[in-house]
Amino acid sequence: MTTKHFWIDPYLAQLRTSVATVIGNDVTLQSTILFAFSGGQESDHGTIGGHTVISARNNGLDIVYTLPEGHDLMPGQRVEVVIDWPRRYHLMRLHFAAELVLELFYRALPGIEKIGAHIAEEKARVDFSWPESISPLLAEMGAKANAIVASDLAIRSAFEEGSDERRYWEIDGFSRVPCGGTHPRRTGEIGMIRLKRNNIGRHKERVDIYLADDH
Repeated sequence: MTTKHFWIDPYLAQLRTSVATVIGNDVTLQSTILFAFSGGQESDHGTIGGHTVISARNNGLDIVYTLPEGHDLMPGQRVEVVIDWPRRYHLMRLHFAAELVLELFYRALPGIEKIGAHIAEEKARVDFSWPESISPLLAEMGAKANAIVASDLAIRSAFEEGSDERRYWEIDGFSRVPCGGTHPRRTGEIGMIRLKRNNIGRHKERVDIYLADDH
């Protein structure tokens, strides 16, 4: 099992660890800070032992990283793992912004169903199944989300008891929300949130989520 320091300390940008396995261009590590795509959040960009990580995927409780052809890593070798920290931090903030918007829509529209989500570097999106336009609610949802951001609440994230790496987050005023992504420590770190509605098909609604420092 790979020890996942992106949960223990999501602000860690460098880590010394050991290579666990090597199968061709695929390697696993004893511990890691490189997040692999999950819950809609894109994988981190970074390097292992100076080699660019081409892709990352979850394999049970391990994370498998694909490196370039001809890498020289071997099992037991000590390596330094480095992530693109500015990108990670932006993804962390966008991820929590998307989670917050999702929970606010759940509260406002009982019966609404999430049918997709994606958190990329330029924006996040949440897709819903809903029979009518959500445009009338968009300004209210944005105002409520930004009020929570302005309150600078502590974001608590931990493992569910008795589960295999099932995690949750919670803030004051909300029930625990299952989520295995990376999150900042406080809502105030997110910054102002901007929402845009897109219609993506019959009975399908999309909310695009931007941060104040997005272009």
